[in-house]
Amino acid sequence: MLLFVILVAGIWAGLQNALAGGGSFITLPVLMLSGMSPLAANITSTVALFPGQVTSGFAGRSMVTGAGRLPFRALFLLSILGGVVGGLLLLNTPSSVFARLVPWLVLFATTVFAWGSFFRKSTESTRHLGPLGAALAQFCIAVYGGYFGGGIGFLMVAALTLAGLPTRNASATKNALAGVMNASAVLLFMTSSQVHWLQAAVLGGGAILGGLMGNWALHRINERLLRVVIVCIGVLLTGGLFLRPI
Repeated sequence: MLLFVILVAGIWAGLQNALAGGGSFITLPVLMLSGMSPLAANITSTVALFPGQVTSGFAGRSMVTGAGRLPFRALFLLSILGGVVGGLLLLNTPSSVFARLVPWLVLFATTVFAWGSFFRKSTESTRHLGPLGAALAQFCIAVYGGYFGGGIGFLMVAALTLAGLPTRNASATKNALAGVMNASAVLLFMTSSQVHWLQAAVLGGGAILGGLMGNWALHRINERLLRVVIVCIGVLLTGGLFLRPI
């Protein structure tokens, strides 16, 4: 029964990521409710959702591009390096410390998601970030992505559009870079005892199926309503984590 719940959570997360993002808002609490510590749940979720991110990045590869004078190769390398730094920080964070950080991380991710969904204005016509600013932004986002990852999609789309990319290209580039930064973190996590492989396999399989469903449903589901649901889940999860005994 528990594995079935994890499978459903994976399908939901994959569908959600394909349509609007925020799949970790589903996987993190489900894995914690299954008995994992917040640290183990975060690491297992990162590993499990990685194949779906690679699939999304590959599907949109024709629209992937660099950010102005900053070539995609540089963004690629910065994402790898930042993902490694974030992953190493996570592996060296005691579980008790991470448990105290998780409510604040989820609160931050929920705020970023809400901002990106409902308040961020389009910046397609105006460039605000130069190559150095875009590089620094991408590295910091990659460190955060390797460490926790909630909200990285909107952070990257915001940074890339500020660097001058059209929204569609920014979204495709974001999908590719999300897979890159998590690839470096996942390679580090592969040897971690915090990964629960059975749950990761079930969750990952569900996420791939959900991602395929998301591609089909992309123009058939009210995306704004989905974003409202995601924000509500994030708010409830944040409240529950702050009230949860450590």
